[in-house]
Amino acid sequence: MVELKTRAEIEAMRAAGQVVARALEAVRRQAAVGVSLLELDQVAHAVLDDAGASSPFLGYRPHFADIAFPAVICASVNDAALHGIPDGYRLRDGDLLSVDCGATLDGWTGDSAISFVVGTPRPKDEQLIATTEAALNAGIAAAKPGAKLGDISAAIGAVGRAAHYGICIDFGGHGVGRTMHEDPHVPNEGRPGRGLTLRPGLVLAIEPWFLAGGKDEYFIDDDGWTIRSADGSRAAHAEHTIAVTEDGPRILTAP
Repeated sequence: MVELKTRAEIEAMRAAGQVVARALEAVRRQAAVGVSLLELDQVAHAVLDDAGASSPFLGYRPHFADIAFPAVICASVNDAALHGIPDGYRLRDGDLLSVDCGATLDGWTGDSAISFVVGTPRPKDEQLIATTEAALNAGIAAAKPGAKLGDISAAIGAVGRAAHYGICIDFGGHGVGRTMHEDPHVPNEGRPGRGLTLRPGLVLAIEPWFLAGGKDEYFIDDDGWTIRSADGSRAAHAEHTIAVTEDGPRILTAP
């Protein structure tokens, strides 16, 4: 069931989104060569604690997972695209790191993700990240009242395909509200003019993720969570929680 939020509820979600934005910025500042993924998780956890927020990631166990997620961020390195579990891995120069984070504050949730290079960037990685962010912006721009859900998917997919990146629609955007994952599912590729009509009050997490090798295939690690490109190519992920309003899309997780 798709639930529309009131203006007051959207404001409450904006507050949760600001906690997420601060956590991601703190992680970005701390990420450096030699820093472990577990240390980055602790940084984000401290931001949530200071805000009186909880993590919708910690302890989350969807149908596909054998174990509950054990951290407050997903930290995915290089060929890992999504859902990387923070561990003792220490960042190396040139690593492409994608960080996904959520926060629940006063019963409402925000969800966002960023990708960046640690240390010395490779031009191809910079292009992959920039294209993923451009696709996110295109998807957000399409989230206007009266448009269709397929318009968001088509806008994202057009950017990714033009750059010859791999796109998978098994994992994509979603509704957000009292819980992290609500209806509807927002694929990262689709046909314009199809699907749910977007109405004011609809809150979505829009989250393109692209695979640099150009193939759509992926696999899930033995940990039951980490999604990797099947060809070993690098991946990038970008996400914002947005609200559809009478005046157009409003980003709730922007700093």
